[in-house]
Amino acid sequence: MTTQIPASDIHAFTSININYLPRARVLGDSIKKHHPEMRFHLMLSDEIPKGFNLEDEPFDSVIQIANLAIEDQDAWIFKHDVVELCTAVKPFAFLNIMDTYNAKSVFYFDPDVVLFSRVDAMIEDLERHAAILTPHVCAPDVLPSAIVDNEISCLKHGINNLGFLAANGRGEGRALIEWWAKRLHHYCYDDIPRGLFTDQRWMDFAHVFFNDIKIEKGPEYNVATWNYTTREISGSLQDGVMVDGRPLCFHHFSGFTNGAAQMMQGRYADGIQVIDDLYAWYREACDHAGQRELADHRWAYGYYSNGEKIERSHRLLYREKSDLQNAFPKPSQCTSDTSASSSYYNWLKSNPAKLSRASNSASFWDFMTVTEQSLLGYIDRAQKPGKLTKKCAAIATRSGFLISRKVLKLFT
Repeated sequence: MTTQIPASDIHAFTSININYLPRARVLGDSIKKHHPEMRFHLMLSDEIPKGFNLEDEPFDSVIQIANLAIEDQDAWIFKHDVVELCTAVKPFAFLNIMDTYNAKSVFYFDPDVVLFSRVDAMIEDLERHAAILTPHVCAPDVLPSAIVDNEISCLKHGINNLGFLAANGRGEGRALIEWWAKRLHHYCYDDIPRGLFTDQRWMDFAHVFFNDIKIEKGPEYNVATWNYTTREISGSLQDGVMVDGRPLCFHHFSGFTNGAAQMMQGRYADGIQVIDDLYAWYREACDHAGQRELADHRWAYGYYSNGEKIERSHRLLYREKSDLQNAFPKPSQCTSDTSASSSYYNWLKSNPAKLSRASNSASFWDFMTVTEQSLLGYIDRAQKPGKLTKKCAAIATRSGFLISRKVLKLFT
């Protein structure tokens, strides 16, 4: 069944840097195949590469950071690494599309997603709901290894997978996106010890803070390595891929280039021919779309204006120090003046000890947090001591770490 909502009201987008352009092209081709009426936009946190011609691409428009309603863009960009930035821009791109096109329904797909059938049911759901989220897992695992790889991983990274999100452009749907944009403007970092995983963990609050959020648990949606263990995948590429007896709607090829997908596939989908065929097809499609040529493309926001690479420690120090942000509102810009006050780059060169101390400090505090949590978890799980002994041990552990933090802050 084809939706009756006017095509001009339905929009989709993905968010990338140039390294992900081939995967975005594969996604775009799949959208145009199954939803030729849907307008598909490319959110690009990078410079447009030479030879790029929109008329030859499966995108209806390209949105760049300069098009988004974000204040102090130079400083804001600098605070994020490439993954953090490509996720932080997502709610702002949602709002840009809603405002520019008066969009009634906006879908987000990660660039490594591919549609294999239409999403009409979801489009119709957005008539009745503010937004649609898909959890990483929708049924409990049984294997101990799968519980660790899937369920415990969700506790660190978020219940919902933000490789997909659909939002109504009005009412509670827009309110959700506006709230999300406010949070990501300041807190979209890969910082699991502090409770953050880019844009994703914030959406754990969605169904608590907002009404009419649909949690879509249909097995045909957002199929990925983290839910292979609880879904039966069958069929073939020729006759159609089935998931728990339903036609596959979209598959998420997360971890495809770093080996994570292959590891999980070998662990939980070994011997399932249709999954092997899916990955072989996807690899060939990405290569055809330019994966080998663009895999090592230089990220425009990864370097100072003098060509030197911006290290992660430089970003961490800058985003944690408001005085540096005030002093250097354009931190990636270098000047011919070599004085420490002339640029953030020169300030770093003049203060190597502060950079080293800040970098080591960030890692050390993360280590302290994880160690404290691990010890408390061990105490709670221990079989031998009684409840009172456990309580005393937990109090002693927390007190010891509290005192240690206060003392160590004198030296960091």
